[in-house]
Amino acid sequence: MTYDRDRIEALLDEGVRDKVYPGAVWAVGDATSTLAQGTTGVLDPDEPDVPMRTDTVFDAASLTKILAVWSSIGALWEDGTLDLDQPLGSFWQEVTGHPLGAVTARQLLTHTAGVPLRAQLKNLYGTDPHEIRRGVLQEQLHRTPGEAVEYTDRAALILGYLAEHLSGQPLDQLATGRTWHPLGMTSTRFGPLPADLAALCAPTELDQDTDTHLKGVAHDFSARLLGSVCGIAGAFTVLDDLAAFLRYMLAPTTSQFRAGFGSEWITRSLTIQTGQLQPARGLFWHPAPGTTADEDVWVHYGFTGTGMWISPAMGRWTVLLTNKLYYTRDRGPLTEVRNTYRELAFN
Repeated sequence: MTYDRDRIEALLDEGVRDKVYPGAVWAVGDATSTLAQGTTGVLDPDEPDVPMRTDTVFDAASLTKILAVWSSIGALWEDGTLDLDQPLGSFWQEVTGHPLGAVTARQLLTHTAGVPLRAQLKNLYGTDPHEIRRGVLQEQLHRTPGEAVEYTDRAALILGYLAEHLSGQPLDQLATGRTWHPLGMTSTRFGPLPADLAALCAPTELDQDTDTHLKGVAHDFSARLLGSVCGIAGAFTVLDDLAAFLRYMLAPTTSQFRAGFGSEWITRSLTIQTGQLQPARGLFWHPAPGTTADEDVWVHYGFTGTGMWISPAMGRWTVLLTNKLYYTRDRGPLTEVRNTYRELAFN
């Protein structure tokens, strides 16, 4: 199997020229190494002499759902602490007697739980994190569990709370202890970042309150509201850490590292769990748009412009990190770049 480095670089360079994003960092690899990597563009258009670098820190946005929540839930499942199909209310007192009590962890992981689609945490519950937690866990369902696949941030928020409940640890400590440090992901952490790391961070959207682009502070409003540590978003990471994570996912049994989750969790997660419902979902991961079952390419994206793909069948992973949110919330241009990039990385 090959990949076309020249075409990848041309594609990503064009994205800079078209102002899809100020800059990008990318890599393609297998279970043992990074086969190719590169950068294009600048960190910040206001500083045109500062190039994007392979060690640039990115606001992971919804990649947090994989790096922190999916990995931690997997560790708890492999420990035997969590049954994915047991109604939450049967073992979690905070949701017992409330609508969420009838939902299972598997339904949350497949986005079929029927929880509300929008976070709207401040509007509904105010600004106190304890009141927000109580409100989210006692909220009415949006529809019957198992009825439809509907992506919602709340699924990861609830699973993050569940992981904290089962482990007795805050989510950031759990993810660090069970996944990030064991895999050598020393630059992955929840924000806000200290000043020295924030200086290496790709800026995201313009903050209307300060008239500066967010840098080292989570873009996601829910994450900021909850002190930057939550299941929805809030983690920051670098290319090398994502490469380590994905290498481990391709060959956990032969890896020199040991995370809390292993091959059984990975295999189940990268298998369609939603039956005939569409769009198809694994556990938090989903089949990459435009790919076939034989190609076996799975993806998760982040709203800031991040994304990572993995194919156990091909023995390959790829990462594309951008700060497209610097320019716009419009998803269209980056979606085209992502799909073409994935084709080139897995051709």
